[in-house]
Amino acid sequence: MMEDYSAAGSERVNLGYDASLDEPPHYEESSFSDSAGNGYMAGDKGKAREVRHSVVSAFGHNTLDRVPNIDFYRNPGSVSGHRAIRPSLQELHSVFQNGGPINDETTGSDGTPVDLESVSPPEDTGGLVKFGWIKGVLVRCMLNIWGVMLFIRLSWVFGQAGIGLGIVIILLSLVVTTVTGLSMSAICTNGVVRGGGAYYLISRSLGPEFGGSIGLIFAFANAVAVAMYVVGFAETVVDLLKDSNAIMVDEVNDIRIVGCITVVLLLGISLAGMEWEAKAQIILLIILLLAIANFFVGTVIPATKEKKSKGFFNYQASIFVENFVPNFRDKETFFSVFAIFFPAATGILAGANISGDLKNPQAAIPQGTLLAIFITGMTYLCVAICVSSTVVRDATGNVNSTFSGPMNCNGSVACEFGYNFTSCKTEPCRFGLMNNFQVMTMVSGFGPLITAGTFSATLSSALASLVSAPKVFQALCKDNIYTALHFFAKGHGKNNEPFRGYVLTFAIAVAFILIAELNVIAPIISNFFLASYALINFSCFHASYAKSPGWRPAYKYYNMWLSLLGAILCCSVMFVINWWAALLTYGIEIFLYIYVTVKKPDVNWGSSTQAVTFVNAVNNALTLSGVDDHIKNFRPQCIVLTGAPRSRPALLDLAHSITKGYGLCLTCQVFVGPRLKMLQEMNAGIEPNQAWLNTKKRKAFYTAVASDSFREGVENLLQASGLGRLRPNTIVIGFKKDWRTATREEVQNYVGVLHDAFDFEYGLVILRVNQGLDISSIIEAEEEMERLALEQQAVEAEEFQQAGKGPFWSRKTSKQMLTPQVSVNGPQTSQVPKVNQRLMEASTQFQKKQTKGTIDVWWLFDDGGLTLLIPYILTTRKKWKDCKLRIFIAGQTDRIEQDWAEMEGLLKQFRIKYINISVITDIASKPSSESWKNFEDMIEPFRLRDGTKETAISDAQKKENSWKITDAELEMHEEKTYLQVRLNELLQENSRAANLIIVSTPIARKGAISDHLYMAWLDVLTKNLPPVLLIRGNHKSVLTFYS
Repeated sequence: MMEDYSAAGSERVNLGYDASLDEPPHYEESSFSDSAGNGYMAGDKGKAREVRHSVVSAFGHNTLDRVPNIDFYRNPGSVSGHRAIRPSLQELHSVFQNGGPINDETTGSDGTPVDLESVSPPEDTGGLVKFGWIKGVLVRCMLNIWGVMLFIRLSWVFGQAGIGLGIVIILLSLVVTTVTGLSMSAICTNGVVRGGGAYYLISRSLGPEFGGSIGLIFAFANAVAVAMYVVGFAETVVDLLKDSNAIMVDEVNDIRIVGCITVVLLLGISLAGMEWEAKAQIILLIILLLAIANFFVGTVIPATKEKKSKGFFNYQASIFVENFVPNFRDKETFFSVFAIFFPAATGILAGANISGDLKNPQAAIPQGTLLAIFITGMTYLCVAICVSSTVVRDATGNVNSTFSGPMNCNGSVACEFGYNFTSCKTEPCRFGLMNNFQVMTMVSGFGPLITAGTFSATLSSALASLVSAPKVFQALCKDNIYTALHFFAKGHGKNNEPFRGYVLTFAIAVAFILIAELNVIAPIISNFFLASYALINFSCFHASYAKSPGWRPAYKYYNMWLSLLGAILCCSVMFVINWWAALLTYGIEIFLYIYVTVKKPDVNWGSSTQAVTFVNAVNNALTLSGVDDHIKNFRPQCIVLTGAPRSRPALLDLAHSITKGYGLCLTCQVFVGPRLKMLQEMNAGIEPNQAWLNTKKRKAFYTAVASDSFREGVENLLQASGLGRLRPNTIVIGFKKDWRTATREEVQNYVGVLHDAFDFEYGLVILRVNQGLDISSIIEAEEEMERLALEQQAVEAEEFQQAGKGPFWSRKTSKQMLTPQVSVNGPQTSQVPKVNQRLMEASTQFQKKQTKGTIDVWWLFDDGGLTLLIPYILTTRKKWKDCKLRIFIAGQTDRIEQDWAEMEGLLKQFRIKYINISVITDIASKPSSESWKNFEDMIEPFRLRDGTKETAISDAQKKENSWKITDAELEMHEEKTYLQVRLNELLQENSRAANLIIVSTPIARKGAISDHLYMAWLDVLTKNLPPVLLIRGNHKSVLTFYS
C-alpha cells in the first residue's frame, strides 16, 4: 500500500468551550506566582491552567484575536518578560465553524504547557548588576584603549616612525577600529544582544561555523592580552626598582615575578564579582585622567637642567621638524612598529564583551564604543605630537653633556640648545624617544603621577581583558559548539560569573607572562584581534548583501561596502604585520571552521549565511530557467513515493544512490482521508521527516500532500513539484506486493499512477524486493513498545522512590528489567518474527556496500536510454563500484553476431563499460506449461470467464464487473502475456545470482488492458528474483555520444 492513512484517535475535549454559547473558547495560562520554576504549578501539575478568557477588543466585541504585542515575539526563555502565545490560525479559522476540538499546541493532554521554555518566568533579578553605556562601555573601552602603549611605548613608536608616519599609524588604526565600530553598531542594533561580545555578534550573523572558530581565537587573544598589559605594568615596576637599585634577580626574571603576583591580585578582584571590578575601573580611570592631564601640564613647565640632559626642551619647532621624518633602527620597519602599536586600539570590544551585563546593549555598545574611539584617538594623537615636539630622539642624561667650545651640531637639533649628544651615535644612550620607555614620566609635571597613570592604564586594561576572555569563552561553551569545552559553561552567583573561565584565563596569562617581552607578545595578539575585526566587518557586509527582511539595524550610519573594505583592510594589515602569524591564524580558524562544520551543532540562529544561500539558490534556479536542457547534462530527478521516509528505507536508499546529492530527490507522502485531519497530520510531520532525512544524511527533500485518493495526491505531486528546471523527471515507486488482496480501488489508484506518470512524460522506476518494502508496521510496534517501556520505567522509578530508593538506582533497575521485553517486532507469533527479521534485513540491503557481482540490464526496448543510464550511475557510487554491468538484449537466431556487434558499438559510443553482452534469441518462445499454469492461477480470481456464457449473462457480468479480465482481452494480449511469463523464466535462468536486475517495463495501453492484468504482468515478470528495477524512460534521449 502506498497510501498513508491517519489512524483514528480519540478527540481531546476542550473543557473551556461551551458549544451552546456563541463566544470564543477559554484557554488556560500558567500563573507563575507559585510556580516551581519549570513552567508547572508547584505540586499542582495535573490541574488545568487558569482560564484565558476572551477579551473585549478595540473592535468593540468579545474575541479570541489579540492586538499586536511585544510578548508574542519574544524568544523561548526570554528573561526580559513573559513569552505570550497568540491564538493559532486553526483556532481562529476552524473551531467556531464546526464546533470541533481545539488543537492547542501549547498544552499537553492534561492542560499543562508543553513548551516549558516559552512560558518560563523571568529570572529573579534581585542583586543582579547591570551597567549603563557610560560605566559599562565608554569607561571600559577608554581604559582598555589607554593601555600599556600610551605611557611606555607611544614615545618609542613616534621616535621610530617620526611624527608623519606616526600619525599615519594612529590614523590607520583609527580607520580599522572606526569602521569596525560602525559595523558592530549595525549588528548590535539588529536585535537583542546577549552575552558573548564579538563571538555573539559573529556567530548570530555568520552562523556557528564562523562564530565558533573566531570565538575560541578571540577568547584566547583576550587571555594573552592580559599578559601583555601585565608585562607592561611589570616593566614599569622593574624600571623603578632599577632606579632604586632594588633589583631582585635580574630584569627579565623580575618582570616575571612582578607579573605573576599582579595577575593573581587581578584574578582576586575579578572573582569578587563584576560590581567590585566596575568600582576598581572607576578609580583607575580617575588616576589615568589625572596622569594624562599631568603630562600636558608638564610639557609647558620650563625644563630643568636635568630634564634637558635627558632630551626634554619644551615645545620647539626645530625638534618637531627633526622628529617629523622616520628614523627606523634595530631592523624595525613601518609595519613592525605598527604591529607593536596596534594592540593599543584593540580595546574597542571591551564593552561588547560584557554585553550580557549591560542594561541596554543595543544602545550602549554603539554609543559608548564610537565615543571611546574618538576620545582615545584624539588623546593618542595629542600626546604623541606633544612628546615628539618636546623631546629629542637621543640623549645621554649627563648634565655635563654641553658644548664648551665651538658647536658642531652634526645634524642634531640638541646643539641649538647647548647640548652635545653626539656620543649617542657611537655608543648606546639611555634617554630620548628611542631609548627611554619612561619618557612621559620625565616630561610630566609630577613624575610619580605618570607612574600611577601607567599602573592605572596597564592594570585597567589587564582587568578588562581578564573579565572579557572568560565571558566570551563562557558564551561559546554555553552554545555547546565544542562539546569538550562545555565544562566551562557553568556560571556562579547572580551575575552567572564564569569562575572556571577565570582560572583558565589566569593559566594562559601566566604562561605568556613568562615570556617577559612586551614587543614579542604584542604582535601575537594583533593578528588574533585583526581576524576578529575582519569577521565583524564581513558579518555586517554579508548581512547587508543578503538583503534579508530580518536585517533591520536601528543604527543607520554604516555602509556595506565600507564594511567590506574594513574586512579587506584588516586581512591586509595582518599579512603586512607578520605574514607567517597571519597564515597561522587563518590556518587555526579554517581548522576550527571545518571541525564545527563536520560536527554540525544543533543550532539555528538565522544567520546571513542561510540568507545568502537562499538568495544564491533562487538566482541559480532562475539562471537554469533561462538555459535549455541538454542531453549531456541530463540526470534523473526523482519523485520517490516512500510515504514517511523511514517506512520504505530500501526504496529511499536506492533512489538516493541514483541521485546522491547530484540530482533532485523528493521523498513524497500522500495523506488520504478527511481533509482537515490530514492537513493537521501532514503539517505536523513535515519538519520531523525532513529532520530524519538530514540525520540519516540522505540528500533529499520531504514533501507531502493531503488528498481524497492516492492517485489524485500523486497527480498533484507530478504536476506541481519542482522549481523551473529543477523539477523531477522520474518517478520511483515500490511494487504493490499485496495487489491480489487489495481492494479494486487501491489497485486502480496504483495502476492509475503509472498511467499518469506516462501521461506527464515522466520516466518510471518500479522497485520490487521479494520480502517487501514497507516496514511501517514494525516501526509502529517498536515505538509502542518503547512508549510502554518508558511508562513502566516511570512507574517503577516512582515506586522505588516511595520505598526510599534513589532515582538513579531505580532507573538503572527499570532499564535492566525492561530491556529484554522491548523488540522492534513487538508481540508476535513464532513465525512473524522470522518474516519481520527478513523484511528488516531486506530493507537495509542497499545501505551496505554491495558484494562483488553484477547488475544485469535487460534492455529490451529503446526508451531513450534511461534503462541503461541508471545502472551506469549506480556503478559510479562507492557502494556499487564492485558490481559490473551485464547487458541482455533480444535478438534473432540468424543475426546474433550482428545484433551483438551493434550493441557493442553503441555501448562504446556511449563510453559505458560492461563485462558481457548476451543476445537472447528464444525470448519469443512460449513459456513452459508449469509457468503458464501458475500465471493462470494468479489471475483466476480476477477473470470474468465470459466466453463460455450466454451473451445476455455475459453482458450483465461485464457491466457489473467491468474491471475484471475478459476472455477477449486475454486472447487479444496473449502474446504479450506469454512474453512476461517467458521473460521470468529467462531471468531465473540467467540472472538468478545478480546483485540487481534491471528490466524494461512493459507498457499497458490505456483502456485496452485492465488494471489487474497489468499488475499480473508486472508480478509474474519479477517474482522469485533478486531485487528488480523495472525501468521505462519517457522515450526522449538521455544518452548521447556527441561531445
